[in-house]
Amino acid sequence: MKITCKDVADVALLSRLEFSESELETFTGQMDAILEYAEVLNKLNVDDVEPTAHVLPLKNVMRADETKISLPRELALSNAPEQEDGYFKVPKIMEG
Repeated sequence: MKITCKDVADVALLSRLEFSESELETFTGQMDAILEYAEVLNKLNVDDVEPTAHVLPLKNVMRADETKISLPRELALSNAPEQEDGYFKVPKIMEG
């Protein structure tokens, strides 16, 4: 499959990107090289390869949800620029 500058310009238009003529030529060559390599991969014999979503076995790496002692409120608020009634005071960002 040969990619043309018009193909790249059409994709750029859909993506709302603007490229100079030299950039279009550069990207055309790069896209063409990518698609040529994809064709090489399409020719590989994968009949004996089992479909998979991930090459490594996955396991849950999350820690157990356990309660534990947290940072004391006074220490957490010690560097706060403003605090009020034991909470961080931040500017209001909602209108209305």
